[in-house]
Amino acid sequence: MPLELRLIQSFVCLSEELNFSQAAKRLHIAQPALSRQIMALEETLGVELFHRTKRKVTLTAAGAAFRNRCYRILSDVTDAEQEVRRVAAGQEGALAVSFIHSSTYGMLPPILNAFRIRFPRIELKLFEMTIAEQKQALRASEVDIGLLRPPISDDNLTSCPLGTQKFLVALPRSHPHARAGRISLSALKDDPFVLFERQQSSLFYSRIIAMCETAGFVPLVSQQATQIHTVVGLVGAGMGVSIVPEVAKNLQLPTVSFAQIEDNPAGVDVCLAWRKDNTLPALATFADIAATVAREYLGGNDQEGR
Repeated sequence: MPLELRLIQSFVCLSEELNFSQAAKRLHIAQPALSRQIMALEETLGVELFHRTKRKVTLTAAGAAFRNRCYRILSDVTDAEQEVRRVAAGQEGALAVSFIHSSTYGMLPPILNAFRIRFPRIELKLFEMTIAEQKQALRASEVDIGLLRPPISDDNLTSCPLGTQKFLVALPRSHPHARAGRISLSALKDDPFVLFERQQSSLFYSRIIAMCETAGFVPLVSQQATQIHTVVGLVGAGMGVSIVPEVAKNLQLPTVSFAQIEDNPAGVDVCLAWRKDNTLPALATFADIAATVAREYLGGNDQEGR
């Protein structure tokens, strides 16, 4: 027969009071009811927990050992109650978060810092993934929430925009327009381009090609790369110019200059995405923190790249 928690609580109370009348009063039950509970507990355990005389009640050796264990049981129960309440309130638990690579030198650090300060009991499991990998992981429930770029285009997922980022021109410091500050894309029609790889960075590739075509030329591609830091590094090595999200400025490479684009092309967005059926309280907590950081810390302007 399993032990009932109320019997353990009654036993502990009596072991502390060593007086049936006082223990019953403390437990807000009648003394005969307490006597029956202790007898039921002893019968279940098959041992005597108390020595009883007309004058006093004392613990047996078995009772003393059992009390020590009961203290731990009741402490564990209390901890469990508090933990489940914190989890239900989005204050404790675990959260699997995926992110695009360049967010590590953009928006991700301030989001994580703000989240950890407010909710240190929530364990964050972080996974660097491409946008395509994140969508697949979200669909498969391998991660709870992702920091990526729209469009999401999946009926099972929902998203929350965090901000928009401009495109900039990245040039080698030796380039004639390196100190221009602003530049028209048409001025780069004869320059070799370091372009994002079409298959792995399809969003940036298509947007940049469209910008150049609108400016009246097709870029002459000298090198291709997948990640922003690689593209900027190749620009710094003199392999060509490029068009990159403004987060690239955070890399602060001394061999690269950045210029605003006079053509003023539309920027690119960054968002959070998660499964619609994911009701994990910590997920909503993380989304709220991220939106606040995007709004207050970055003024609503995204600092992310692919």
